[in-house]
Parts: sequence; C-alpha cells; structure tokens
Amino acid sequence: MLSIKTQFSVRHLDLIPQLLKIARSAGDAILDIYHSGADFGVGAKADHSPLTRADRAANDIICRGLEGLPVAFPIISEENKLLPWEVRRQWRLCWLVDPLDGTKEFIQRNGDFTVNIALVENGRAVLGIVLTPAHGELCWAVAGHGAFLIKNGVETRLRAATFRESDPGLNLVCSRSHLTPETEVFIARYDCPNLVSRGSALKFLLLAKGEAHVYPRIAPTMEWDTAAAQIVLEEAGGRVLVFETGEPLRYNREDLLNPAFVAFGKKEVRGVK
Repeated sequence: MLSIKTQFSVRHLDLIPQLLKIARSAGDAILDIYHSGADFGVGAKADHSPLTRADRAANDIICRGLEGLPVAFPIISEENKLLPWEVRRQWRLCWLVDPLDGTKEFIQRNGDFTVNIALVENGRAVLGIVLTPAHGELCWAVAGHGAFLIKNGVETRLRAATFRESDPGLNLVCSRSHLTPETEVFIARYDCPNLVSRGSALKFLLLAKGEAHVYPRIAPTMEWDTAAAQIVLEEAGGRVLVFETGEPLRYNREDLLNPAFVAFGKKEVRGVK
C-alpha cells in the first residue's frame, strides 16, 4: 500500500498534463498581445510595478484552469486580492502563481518573461511549471520525480552542473535591474566569475540547465516569483537557500516578500556532492 507521502506525490504528477495545457494557454494569450503591435495597456499597481493586459489575461486563464482541476486548492496570485494571514496559515496546500513574471522585460520586448505556476505543500514548493512563451520552452518538475524541459516537442531531463565554489570562471547569474552593492560584494568572493544577465525566472532555469552555477538575489522578490522555478532547480540537483540562514526558501509565509537568497547548481561541499 502506498504511503501517504507517495499518494500525494502521485496525485501531483498526474496533474502535470493539465497544468501544461493551462500554462500554454496563458502563454498563447500573452504572445497574442506581445505580437499584436497594439498598446499593452500598461498601468501601475499599488507598489508602482507595471501591470499590462497580458498580466490580466494570463491570470484569468490560469485561475480558471486551476479552479477546473479535479483537486481544489486555494490560489495565491500576484494579480489576485491577497487573503489575510489568519486564513492562509490554515492552508496545507495552495497554488502560487505569477501569470507574467518579468513584466518589464515583456514591455521592453526582450523575450525574458515567463509564466510561473507552483504548488506549495506545508511551505515547500512540490510542483512547478515555468513556461517561456517567447522562447518556446516549458520546464516542469514534481518533487521526487525530476525536472524536465520540453522544447520543439522533445522532452529532456534537466541536470544542474556540478561545481565547487573555489572553481575559477564560474557563471554567476545576476538580475538586469537589481545588481545591489551587497550582490557585488558576494560576487567578489569568486575567482574570475563570468556574469550572466537574464530576466524573470530564467535565472533559475540557467542553473537547472547546467548553463550557470550561482544566482545571488540580495534584493526584493515575491514568493510567486520564485516558487515554481525553485522546485525545477531542486529537482535538477540544485538548491535555493536563504542568504542569512542557509535554510531552503519556504512559502505561504505571513510576509510574501522573500528574504535574500542564493540559488546554486549542484554544489560540492567538503568533498560531498
């Protein structure tokens, strides 16, 4: 008889085909607006971050799709009204959604934006979908089942690169718009690193693909920015650790603003891979 943990894992895996369809539908809606040549309908949210017609369209598609699944979990989305902590703290399982991660990149038309859908169980991301509509790439992962990339109809297993922090010439991923003084101090620890700049959740995916090694984020992010990509990276062999504590980044906390963190590929520590 399956254990309770395995039963939940199997159910999560069974959701993947439907979730891929939901993500692709959201991605198609985003690309329709992206390539239309029409006004993006750019506005500003309360925190002054941009909001476009594509954010709203993708969010509607994803929320409707998740609500139509055979399992019903609450949804935390960047574009939905946030319920109070007194309610959210009771949730064992919930969705974390960023319908358009990298809105600034979308507006700039550089292609570095993603659709992020994650399932969180007891504070841990256990399932993640990250679609890059402009690049035609879709990554997914389920805890205990690995991480995968689908491109041009071909699915391949993702594996993070193995490295030591003392290795020269490591590829360090940095945000295009959030290279803080603290990040520069962190980068100085490495021997002749190569700095790679990408937008949105693509920074995590470079690590998951084995194309980069370290991604320090000593600047603000929200939970919906990172949850889906974290489980993809973890299932590829990497880790995402809180900068101050070294503990894995967790979710559905009272404050949805993430602490500073560092994401790694498959880092070797003291001779242990």
